[in-house]
Amino acid sequence: MSPTRKAAKKTVTRKAASKKLTKNIGTDSAAGPQAVPQKVEASHSTHQGLYVYGIIETPVSGSFGRSSIGAFQEDVFAVHYGDVAAVVSRTPVFIFDPTRDNALAHEHVVETVMKNHAIVPMAFGTVFRTAEDIKQVLKSIHGSLKDVLRQMAGKQEFGLKVTWDRDRIIEELKRENEEIRRFHQELTRKHLQSTYFARMQLGRMIDKALTELSATYVREIYDGLRSVCVASKDNKPIGDKMILNASFLIEKERENEFDAAVNRVAQKFGERLNFRYTGPWPPYNFVNIRLKLERGSAG
Repeated sequence: MSPTRKAAKKTVTRKAASKKLTKNIGTDSAAGPQAVPQKVEASHSTHQGLYVYGIIETPVSGSFGRSSIGAFQEDVFAVHYGDVAAVVSRTPVFIFDPTRDNALAHEHVVETVMKNHAIVPMAFGTVFRTAEDIKQVLKSIHGSLKDVLRQMAGKQEFGLKVTWDRDRIIEELKRENEEIRRFHQELTRKHLQSTYFARMQLGRMIDKALTELSATYVREIYDGLRSVCVASKDNKPIGDKMILNASFLIEKERENEFDAAVNRVAQKFGERLNFRYTGPWPPYNFVNIRLKLERGSAG
């Protein structure tokens, strides 16, 4: 179906990760996070544990600014094993609640570091007891870390969620799908629309048509974006209005091309589909090695 003229002018504005993640972080503005390490004095914190934000490749020691994870204002620094390092801040050893402020503080550090480094991001709440524990884990998977960091160099993740007005689509199917339209008309003519079995049969026909239509739309969206991304991952949709919940791995130098491609696809569908486009993010959906590090922190 052709989009209307008004819908054809639709553009999708990407919600930038940096804008989202720097809001209400609570970091010290006078000593805000810096992407390039700067030499600092050793921390005098009494916290015994180390909260890990991610892994980078760097020979440089120093600070990446400050973090407010857990409402603690602490320096963010690197714990090295050879040429790889965990980006950490000091913290008590406990389980962090995934509150909005904690999540924003975690992401803020990751986003700051990724401006100048490829990063293997850690899941929220990854805590080690000592720097030596971290070094042992880095040592045990050093080769895998180097491979992943090399693969992720110069790349970043974008998210795309696509929804539709399900009730509106169903009404269109009743009018435009030949099989559904005829069955619905016959039920109405025979006054059977209120019977249980008639409703069940119509419901199954509509669900089948929705599934087929959704699959067609998703395939067309991927076809429109495949040429400008390195990889994509299909995540589970949330709710019955979402037909696509996808992540895309993009080369940084092709970010503008990807922006343009998303808008072309959105314009194609006009007002039939709603696009929510966010990024850039660290490559959470394309790095599985972080799971090994999480298991290491549980020991």
